[in-house]
Amino acid sequence: MTVTYEEALQEYEPVFGLETHVELGTTTKMFCGCLTAFGAEPNTHVCPICLGLPGSLPAVNRLSIEYAIKIGLALNCSIAAWCRFARKNYFYPDMPKNFQISQYDEPLCTEGYLDVLVGGETVRIGIERVHLEEDTGKSLHVGGATGRIQGAEYSLVDYNRAGIPLVEIVTKPVPGTGFLAPEVAKAYVTELRDVLRTLGVSDVRMEEGSMRCDVNTSISPRGSGVWGTRTETKNVNSLRSVERAVRSEVARQAEVLGTGSRIRQETRHFHEDTGVTTSGRSKEEAQDYRYFPEPDLVPVAPSGSWVEEIRSSLPELPSARRGRLIEAWSLSELEFEALRNAGALDAVEATVAAGASPADARKWWLGELARRANDAGIDVSALPITPAQVARVAELVAAGTLNDRLARQVIEGVLDDEGTPDEVVAARGLAVVSDDSALTAAVDEAIAANPEVAAKIRDGKVAAAGALVGAVMKATRNKADATRVRELILERLS
Repeated sequence: MTVTYEEALQEYEPVFGLETHVELGTTTKMFCGCLTAFGAEPNTHVCPICLGLPGSLPAVNRLSIEYAIKIGLALNCSIAAWCRFARKNYFYPDMPKNFQISQYDEPLCTEGYLDVLVGGETVRIGIERVHLEEDTGKSLHVGGATGRIQGAEYSLVDYNRAGIPLVEIVTKPVPGTGFLAPEVAKAYVTELRDVLRTLGVSDVRMEEGSMRCDVNTSISPRGSGVWGTRTETKNVNSLRSVERAVRSEVARQAEVLGTGSRIRQETRHFHEDTGVTTSGRSKEEAQDYRYFPEPDLVPVAPSGSWVEEIRSSLPELPSARRGRLIEAWSLSELEFEALRNAGALDAVEATVAAGASPADARKWWLGELARRANDAGIDVSALPITPAQVARVAELVAAGTLNDRLARQVIEGVLDDEGTPDEVVAARGLAVVSDDSALTAAVDEAIAANPEVAAKIRDGKVAAAGALVGAVMKATRNKADATRVRELILERLS
């Protein structure tokens, strides 16, 4: 690609939109009783209904409707008093019925928005619709170099995923973000993922496909007011890739237009290794799917009282929580984002609730514990230590029972299942030596062993005391109170 994103922005304005597919965390599928658990043996969670066998009839999963309403309310949408499902007809091997039960012109949730913070500014992303449908199966193309159907020796289909409840969240086109368009797209998906996780409606594990994005991108000449032809980059499965897909497609489209060619409306595939998109197929229009009302399902008509009951059960949403914690903990936006990006926000809040100061809680979770989680290749929240135990370590440090070096050893012991912080301190003998008589003896030994250093201190060069402090700390296996050791050294040599 010869045109860079920065060069493209000199002549064109980007417009993007996102269609985010989210598998709901129900126990059973959308229209049958098959289990939804991830990772089962292929084609073991299937039945006549999700396989589309003749004579089988679907029945709506009530919890999936409740989850979709929760999502709509959290995204400030209007909830339809009456809607229905439709058949979306297309042939593809991962659709066992050769049609998908979805919603078309009568979605459950419409006209909402989600605010995101980018570069210190709030950007409002309009939500066009939130609708329910069933997921497709999963194709596995065997052989070839790319894992795609082109060049494969043969293909396999696993229908375990077919019929899992799926919510599609469709934004309105997002113009006017200029150079920040890729970052805004990433920020939206990040915030949306946090909202969905907070609601408890999905595990939103992008690496497992339970949340995936289609990224629509177009460009138009600056100041023209006319939007260009859009492309749809399918199944982007990481936050970083959402940003890269927008950036790559803007540059590619600018290059195509620069040669005098036109942009084709098509689906495209994003390649993680190169960060570029390649052509997939021409993009269908609504009429190509031959939508019509699903004859085997009655309409969905959630009562106003049920919707209000769901609204009253909503938890504190991420934006409200962010504002509350930033104020309560005196954080900057960057400090808060560091906590969120590290996956430590819940742990830090629970540690503060257990009695630690916000500064101490952040210090341990973003420092020693984050390092250990990184070494183990796991999320920091998966470490075998509780917020209450971290709060106790912080308390022992604040009381002078431990110093930071000893506290790290206590954390190591807790992680190694040696017991509570107090049990590790007792078993390993890690408490700080604060008894003046014991410390004085160690100080005298250090002075006697280092007469030249002692002479410098007597001559007023108090900075030299650091060498003697180090000697005492080594002699006490770092169990001494370094501050008190320094005081005793200066007293003895004054």
